[in-house]
Amino acid sequence: MNAIVKWLLPLLLALAVAFYWIWKEQATLIAAVVVSQLLENLDANDDGALTEDEGFEGMFSLLDANGDGIAEHAELLSFIIRTTRPFRWSNPPEDYRHVHPGLSHETFYSKLLDEDVGYNIYLPLKYASDRASSERYPVIYYLHGGRPGNESLSIDLVDHVHEAVQTGSVSPLIFVWVNGGEVSHYNHAQSPGEDIFVKELIPHIDATYRTIAARDGRALQGFSQGGRGVTRIMFKYPELFVSAAPGGAGYAVEKLIQANGGVEVDTRQGANAVALDFGAGNDAYSLAERYANNLDERTLHIMIWGGERGFNYDAILEYVEYLDGLGVQTDRLFAPTVDHNPFLFYAARGIELLRFHDRYWGKSPVS
Repeated sequence: MNAIVKWLLPLLLALAVAFYWIWKEQATLIAAVVVSQLLENLDANDDGALTEDEGFEGMFSLLDANGDGIAEHAELLSFIIRTTRPFRWSNPPEDYRHVHPGLSHETFYSKLLDEDVGYNIYLPLKYASDRASSERYPVIYYLHGGRPGNESLSIDLVDHVHEAVQTGSVSPLIFVWVNGGEVSHYNHAQSPGEDIFVKELIPHIDATYRTIAARDGRALQGFSQGGRGVTRIMFKYPELFVSAAPGGAGYAVEKLIQANGGVEVDTRQGANAVALDFGAGNDAYSLAERYANNLDERTLHIMIWGGERGFNYDAILEYVEYLDGLGVQTDRLFAPTVDHNPFLFYAARGIELLRFHDRYWGKSPVS
């Protein structure tokens, strides 16, 4: 975790800012400089690559794309570029040759922004093969990790979703990847990511596709920054979702937001930390307490998930204990060999995660 704090977070922040102002070719050059700095400071044996014991414990698998235990220069460069693209409200997949045929990128017009906003959507084969049918399907909304928002960041999960549906492991469902806005699933400044999702995207999906347009046909899921978003949104809007599954969430930062009266200053970033004011009470801890005080209204089915080797794991356990103290019941699903990586988690236990939502379709309990 020390390497993440000392080197990666500040460098990613600087590079993300650079992307706003320079052309892609120049940004790639800067990314190469960032990789050189990482190697210069962390590559203990000077072999031009990194191993987990040299840095990034708890998230190394995200850098090590081929899983050989070594993050080589090309892998590091790809990771830096992939995670520091400039923010846009619409981000189609870059290479449609590698996009699952059941997935498509679409847009809708946002009145809040006065521009189009993108999303990715998976429709099961049964839906696509019988468009004249009146059959309706439940929807899982997925909030990606990282900042800024980009609805195409986690679409590789579609392979696991499709397999679960095709094998009959879960009922046919619709799966939607959300953009999230500049601060990923928060309302901030001129980027109301949360409101666009809750107040515009959900109604658009229900109006455009054959969804079960009710609480008992709607679920929420996300990872890392998206896990934080899921937690806040599910407790704010329990009337919208029958189940919710926040994964890999950085609850330590949410606890700091509560302590700072709504202001996020991620102290893990040191002097490079940027203060973001989300408003007092707009954090996972305060909202959970508010929800717990109103359990007579709507009860959520909640599953907390993630990798036991992830750098947020200890904070997740602390948050689960906090929810226990409030009387908020949760299921837990952890993968012992997985670090901070939703793709590896889905490979290991994704079926169980999807089955969790599947259990509650058509059930909308009131306490």
